[in-house]
Parts: sequence; structure tokens; C-alpha cells
Amino acid sequence: RSVYDDQPNAHQKFMEKLDACIRNHDREIEKMCNFHHQGFVDAITELLKVRADAEKLKVQVTDTNRRLQDAGKEVIAQTEEIIRCRVQQRNITTVVEKLQLCLPVLEMYSKLKEQMSVKRYYSALKTMEQLENQYLPRVSQYRFCQIMIENLPKLREEIKEISMSDLKDFLESIRKHSDRIGETAMKQAQQQKTFSTALQKQNNVNYGRNMHLGRNRILESKNEITLKRTFEDEDEHEEEVLTAQDLVDFSPVYRCLHIYSVLGDGEIFENYYRKQRRKQARLVLQPQSSMHETVEGYRRYFSQIVGFFVVEDHILHVTQGLVTRTYTDELWNMALSKIIAVLRTHSSYCSDPDLVLELKNLIVVFADTLQGYGFPVNRLFDLLFEIRDQYNETLLKKWSGLFRDIFEADNYSPIPVGNEEEYRIVISKFPFQDPELDKQSFPKKLPMSQSVPQIYMQVKEFIYASLKFSESLHRSSTEIDDMLRKSTNLLLTRTLSSCLQNLIKKPHIGLTELVQIIINTTHLEQACKYLEDFISNITNISQLTVHTARLYGLSTFKDARHAAEGEIYTKLNQKIDEFIQIADYDWTMSESDGRASGYLMDLINFLRSTFQVFTHLPGKVAQTACMSACQHLSMSLMQMLLDSELKQISMGAIQQFNLDVIQCELFASSEPVPGFQGDTLQLAFIDLRQLLDLFMVWDWSTYLADYGQATSKYLRVNPSTALTLLEKMKDSSKKNNIFAQFRKNDRDKQKLIETVVKQLRSLVNGMSQHT
Repeated sequence: RSVYDDQPNAHQKFMEKLDACIRNHDREIEKMCNFHHQGFVDAITELLKVRADAEKLKVQVTDTNRRLQDAGKEVIAQTEEIIRCRVQQRNITTVVEKLQLCLPVLEMYSKLKEQMSVKRYYSALKTMEQLENQYLPRVSQYRFCQIMIENLPKLREEIKEISMSDLKDFLESIRKHSDRIGETAMKQAQQQKTFSTALQKQNNVNYGRNMHLGRNRILESKNEITLKRTFEDEDEHEEEVLTAQDLVDFSPVYRCLHIYSVLGDGEIFENYYRKQRRKQARLVLQPQSSMHETVEGYRRYFSQIVGFFVVEDHILHVTQGLVTRTYTDELWNMALSKIIAVLRTHSSYCSDPDLVLELKNLIVVFADTLQGYGFPVNRLFDLLFEIRDQYNETLLKKWSGLFRDIFEADNYSPIPVGNEEEYRIVISKFPFQDPELDKQSFPKKLPMSQSVPQIYMQVKEFIYASLKFSESLHRSSTEIDDMLRKSTNLLLTRTLSSCLQNLIKKPHIGLTELVQIIINTTHLEQACKYLEDFISNITNISQLTVHTARLYGLSTFKDARHAAEGEIYTKLNQKIDEFIQIADYDWTMSESDGRASGYLMDLINFLRSTFQVFTHLPGKVAQTACMSACQHLSMSLMQMLLDSELKQISMGAIQQFNLDVIQCELFASSEPVPGFQGDTLQLAFIDLRQLLDLFMVWDWSTYLADYGQATSKYLRVNPSTALTLLEKMKDSSKKNNIFAQFRKNDRDKQKLIETVVKQLRSLVNGMSQHT
């Protein structure tokens, strides 16, 4: 840099100095070469001498090398083979080591696939868990492991979907098989109950025998074995399907529960299962609209419910947490309320007592079955008491028809018996005892008609029918006895009483029939004590028990008898009215015919023949009927005289009327019904008799003088009655000149009539003012 930085000629000077330096160095090199030249020539000469030897050596070396190369080729080949084998060996070792890590993974995955294919999903989940936790972490660097890891969640979801599908199929299966499960469970419960009842009866038979204790035990054991064998033999003939497990495969629900539990979704599964079962419960509890028409409808309804709760009970005991006792109790209480409401509604439609009885038996079996599974059923037995009342109502309706048919078919005449056999047939049906009749020879007649033994037998049949419902209600004999007596009282006091009352009121029932009805009710009343004994015998409850109810048949038949008696009085009066209506008096006749009217004689003949029929009636009834008829006849005749439409009446008509009253008095004095004392029956016509005597004798001075005195001859003649009749005769005298003879012979007598009328009016006015 300093060369270029100097003056302009500095470069040339530098080059000149450099050339001088180079020439110096060349002279030194030449000197050195000249010094060593001889040595160089000697060395070359030596090299030329060595050249020939070197050529020989080269040939030898080349030949040796060739031979060596030929010999080393095989070694090199073997060495390369050794090297290659060792590399392969190392690679194989590495592969084996890696395969030893991968093979368990692949085997587990293959096992997983196999488990999936054979639907062992719970095991598959366990295999997945082992893969994830133990095997896959060791070989996570491999691609196939990543694919496996990605597939495992998909497989879990697939398992969940498949298990849920299986659960749905399971739920559908138990819905379809609920009725069969329930039917089987109810059949088993009924067989168990039958077995227990038979065993209890057998024990009761053996109990109390005065035999050796050891022998008793042997006999009891033999009896138990015999009974068990009997039922085992019966079971062999039954269907082999005996339990819910045999009818339904529960493995889907177990599997699904385990799968969801393993996946951590156990609560989701429990909620889903309970929700679906609640829906099924509502469907099961919904009855068919026509269920009440046949017993099969009720049986299917109960079987489905029992099947539902048998399944729930099984799930409760074989799983942990899927259903709990609290859940099943809540579900049962809900179902029980619905069942009771349904049975109340549908049983109310039942009008056939046989169907109601079969319904009761089904409810008892239903309750006993579910009680055996631990469900409380007290409310069902309470419901049975409500249904019992309805059953009694249907029985009462049925027996009402039976009673009506019996009464319709009855001829209301005494039962004829031609020989001892016929007599025994009758008394076998009805407890009849009459020593006087027993003394008579055949043929003879029993006092009651054919309806009496039939009614008595039907009452006993009613008691049997009522007893059928009381069986299996888990009630004491005292309670059953009370039920029977209450239902029998309803039959007597309501149904039979109503039928008797309706029968008595029927138009075609005449006096003869009414008389026979009174006789019939008397015998039925006497038979009530035998019905009491009958109930006591079938319930084993003594009538002396404090709480034992009594039958009200006595009052029933007494009321019916009183009604029949009243109807007799009414019909007698109606018949008398019919005869009175055909009476045809000539109220203006000048003198009587000299004999009683024809209608009245016919009436008296009718009364006489009617009262002859009353000979079988109790004395007071016949006497009351006779007195009532005479009083009604007397009153009717009195009303005929005082009829407001009758404006005038002649003395001749009075005389004719007097003849008719005389016939009535003769009838009364003839004692048509025995038992009257003195002229008691004739007193029924005393009002008419005193009134007619007053007009016939024309004894007004005595009447007016003695009026109001207890000893008056005309005490029964009312002033208003006498005034009314006198005015009718007064009007008649004016028009027909009946009293002309009085005016001709004695004009003062006409004035007397006027005076009597005034005095009678004064008495009538005085009575009205006093009132």
C-alpha cells in the first residue's frame, strides 16, 4: 500500500528492486543445484540399476496380488454374507421384541372383536379398559395403535346403542309376557293357598286325638308328605313355565345395567328404565272398556298387573340400585289407587252376581299373590267390602226376580199331599210341624201354598250365595256370621218384603189369594228361627253370642201380613161399593115391596161365602174383616140416604130401606165369623137402626126431649143427619102430596113437622157454635 501511496515513480523503482531480488535468488538456486548435481546423477544411475529389479518385483507383486485377490473373493463373499446375516439377525431381534409388545395388543383387539361379534358386550368393555390402561400405552408410537385408540370410543357408543336396543326389546318382551307371568304367579299363589288350607284341615283333624305323641308326629309327617306329593303330581301336569325367569330372559337388563355402570352412565340407565316402566305401568293399569263384561277381562287385567310387579320385584332383588324398595312402594301405591278406582267403576256395571263372585275370587288371589311378594294389600280387602255390598245388591235383584217368579207361579191354595213320600219331600224343604195334621190320613192338605217351601229354600240359597263371597276374606267367623245376618236381613226386610207388598197390591190378587198370603206369611214367620239356626250351623257361632245380630223376618212377615189384612179390608169394601153402586131404589115409592132388595141379598150372600174362607185366618183378622165390612156397609147405606143428589125421599122408600137394614142386622146376628161377643157386630148398624126407627115410629118428641142424655133412645142419631133426611121427606110431601092425609086428618101435625125442623136446625146451629 505504501508503494502505491508514494510518489508516481515509486512503482517503477519497486519493480526494479523486485527484479534484482529475483536475480539474486536465481543465482543462489543455480549455485545449490550445481553443488548437488553429482549426487543427483549418482542417484539416477542407482535408480536405473534398481529399475530392472523393480520390474521383476512388480510382476511378482502383481501375480501375488492376483492370487491373493482370487483367494480373498470367497472370504469377502462369506464376510458380506456374515454381515448381512448379522444385520438380519439384529433386525429380527428388534422385530421380535416389538412384536412381543404388539401381539398382546392385537390379541386383545381380536378378542374385543370376537366379543363384539358374539354380543359379549360387558366383557368387551372390560377388554377395552385393559387395552387402554395396559397394552396400548406400550405401543402408542405405532399407527395401528392410533387407529385402535380412535376406534375404541366408537365401539363404546356402538355397545351402548346395542345394549339399549336389547333393553328396549326386553321391555317389549316383558310387556307381552306380563299376563303369562302374572297368570303363573297367581296360579302358584292359589296352589300354595290350597295346599296350606288342606294342610291346616289335616292338622285340625289330627289335633286333639288321644294317641301316642310319637305316632301322631309320624302320621302328621306322612300326611304332609302325601299332601306335598299330591301337589307335586299336580304341578307335573302344569306347564313347565313356573317363574318369571323361565318366561323372560332378564340378561339384557343385567347386561345393559353392567354396561352403563362400566361406562359411568348408571344413573342415566336407571332413570331411563324407571321412566319406561312407569309408562308401561300406566298402560297396564288402563283397562279395556268392556272388561266388566266377562271374567276373562278381569283375569287378564289382574295377570298383567301381577306380571308387572313380579318383574319389578325380581329386578329389585337381583340388581343393586336399578330399582329400590322406595321406588317399588311408590309405584305400587300409585297402581293400587288406580286399580281400586278402576274396580270401583267397572264392578258397578256388573249386574250378574256370579260375575261379581268370580271378580271377588280373582281379587283375593290377586291380593294374596302380591302380598306374597311383599306388597301391602289391605286396601284391596277394604275394597272387597264395598264390592260385597254391591254383590249383595246384585243378589237381592236376582232373588227379587226369583221371588216374583215364585209368586207368579203359585196357585195360592193349600199344598195337597197324597202319600207319606210327598209329605216328606215337602217337609224336607220346609220345617213344618203340625201334630194335628200328622194324625190325619192321606191324602191331606198342608195349610200353606207351594210358594212357602220354595221361598224358604231360596232364602237358604241366598245365604249360601252370600257365604261364598265371605270366604277367603281373612275375616273371623263372628264377622262372617254378622255379614250373613245383615245380608239376610236385607233380603227379608227389603227384597222379600217389597215383593210381598207388590204382590198384595196386584189387581188380580183376590180375597182368597190374600187369605192364603196371610197364612203363608204366618208359616214363614214361624220358620225364621230355623233360618237363625241354619246360619249359626254354617258359621259355628252360637246365637247366644253378645254381638250376634238377629233376623228381622218376624217384622217383615208381620208387616206383609198387616198389609194383606189391610188389602182384604180394602177389597171387601170395594166389593161392597160395587154392590152398592148397582142399588136401584125408587125413592118416591108410596110403599115398600115387602122384601129386601136383590142387590143387598146378593151382597150378604157374597159376604157369607167370603167369611167362610176366612176360617183359616187368625181369629182377630177374620173378626176385624167382618166388623170392617159391616161398618163400611152401614156407612155406605147411610151415605146413600144422605146423598146430596138425592133431593126427596118417601116414607115407602124409608120402609124399603128399613127392610134392607133388617137383613144386614140378621146377617150380623148370624155370627158369620166366630168370636164376637153378644151383639157386638150388630152395633155396626146401630146408627142406621136408630135413625130409621125415629122416622118409622115418628117419635120426635122423645128424641127432642132426651137429646144429649146418655140414656136417650136415639143417642146415635145426629141432629144434622135427622134434619137432612127430614127435609128430603118434607120436599117429597110438597111435590107428591105424601102428607096430604096428615093435613086432612090433623093439620096440627104438619105444624109439628115445621116445629121439629126448626128445633133440629136450632140444635144443629148450637152444635156448630159450640164447636
